[in-house]
Formats: sequence, structure tokens, C-alpha cells
Amino acid sequence: MQRNFQFLAILLLALVLVFGVHIFVLNVQEYPLFDNKIIRSYAVNFVLAGVILFFVERNMKDGSAKGGFIFFAGSLLKFLVFFIVFYPSYTADGKMETIEFTTFFVPYALCLILEVYHLGKQLNNQSFSEENNSDKPTTISEKKKN
Repeated sequence: MQRNFQFLAILLLALVLVFGVHIFVLNVQEYPLFDNKIIRSYAVNFVLAGVILFFVERNMKDGSAKGGFIFFAGSLLKFLVFFIVFYPSYTADGKMETIEFTTFFVPYALCLILEVYHLGKQLNNQSFSEENNSDKPTTISEKKKN
């Protein structure tokens, strides 16, 4: 559980840093800084990443193979949120500008990359039960020794 809180802290820090860079770039290019639901976009992506992490981790602990399906369902949820919350306002004028797309896509991509990295590390360190396969090592470090 502590690793999850550490991951969420790292994710929050990364999002704050990227948000700062994003705002800086908008300022340099003389675009409005807080248009296109930028704060909501970063917040929604953080919350969804946390929720998805919680459900995937919960199923990994049970030894269930459903974790991957839950991760993909979470990605589908993110797209649904995009199309329900953001897309209507982005296309209200009949087209979606690049700035509108990047407002959602930058935090989405950052969250996705960090989620995949974190969950990949969790899967690599996951123990195998004897009923699944008694020949498999219990950790990656033991696997390297063999």
C-alpha cells in the first residue's frame, strides 16, 4: 500500500512539473493560460490514474489475471471521460484545435507512461504460487540467479 502512495506522490509531482512547463509554453506562445479546462484535465487524469491503480493492484494481490483487463478497462474509462467531459467543449466551434487536444493529451500520456512503468515493476516483482507452476522462481532476482 505504501508503494501506491509513493507512486501517487511521484505522479502528482510529475503532473505539477509538467503542468508548470505546459503553462510556461502557453505563456511564451501568448495563449490563454487556463483555457480549455486545463486544470480539470490534469486533475481528472490524476484521479483516474489513482482509481485504476487501486483496482489493478487489488486484483494483482488476489493472484487474479484480471489486472490487465482492468487496466485496459481503465484506459477505456479515460477515453469515455474525454468524450463526455472534454470533447463537447473542444469541438463546440466545429473543430478541435491542437492546443485543445494537447490540454488533455499531455497529462493523459504522462499518467499512462508512469502507470505502465509502475505496474510493470509490480508485475515483474510478483510472486508465483506453487499451484501455477512450481518451476518458476518467486522473484526476478531469484530468476537471475538460476
